[in-house]
Amino acid sequence: MHIHDMLVTAEAVLRSSGLPTPRLDAEVLLAACLGCDRLALYRASSDTVTGEATATFTDWIERRSRREPVAYIVGEKEFWSLPFSVDGHVLIPRPDTEVLVEETLRICRDSAGRDSVTILDVGTGSGAISVALARECRQVTVVALDNSLHALRVARRNAERHRVRDSVVCVLGNLLEPLRGKFDIIISNPPYISEGEYDRLPPEVRDYEPRDALVAGPRGTEVHEALIGGAADILRQGGWIVMEMGAGQRGAVEAALRASGNFDDMRVRPDYGGIDRVVAARRRQ
Repeated sequence: MHIHDMLVTAEAVLRSSGLPTPRLDAEVLLAACLGCDRLALYRASSDTVTGEATATFTDWIERRSRREPVAYIVGEKEFWSLPFSVDGHVLIPRPDTEVLVEETLRICRDSAGRDSVTILDVGTGSGAISVALARECRQVTVVALDNSLHALRVARRNAERHRVRDSVVCVLGNLLEPLRGKFDIIISNPPYISEGEYDRLPPEVRDYEPRDALVAGPRGTEVHEALIGGAADILRQGGWIVMEMGAGQRGAVEAALRASGNFDDMRVRPDYGGIDRVVAARRRQ
């Protein structure tokens, strides 16, 4: 079958499944299947695809029609202009989380006179945040912590892929429990979906991404509160905690920071959709 005809057929299948971007999905999947970019599909639209590539593409379209995320099907997602390996054991990196990287880099720049900056990434998942920071700021050492051994394997693979394995140390542990010593910065994109919100998530998220990496508890801010409660013990004086949060959670997270009595200089950064997305606070000196 010609590439053009494959795209038309796949688009029709995905459209009938109610997917919002059937043509884009078909193009991304076929380009990944053929090992080319989307533009190349149009340059070679009359070329014929046969054999294993056709069978793979048909399987991928069927999986996508069942709402499996494209990133899991192709095994990759771009974040911070870098390709990251992903699978069903880790969350798919979102563009909103790049604001967390930006805010952490700002703090690193303010520490430019230091020989090194030690960062703890709690719940690293795919390692996308840790790797992005290590790529951008060569004086950092990142401890990438996760309670999933499967996730840590993905994170380690991504650190090796982007040649920052010496700067990203993967550690198995739950929240802050196994940590000793002092860090300059604690960062986290924690679970922040409430239990009530979970059933209303799109099926791509609810049915395929790991629930433990999404759901925090009845309120949605339980993990933020746990991190705030333990952070002062492993943050140096003047160190920072930087956390992603969900829409409408700013008040609760700021209240938890104030109630702890350990932080000042709170700052909030919106994402590029205008939603308050990242909160940063400095440990009192």
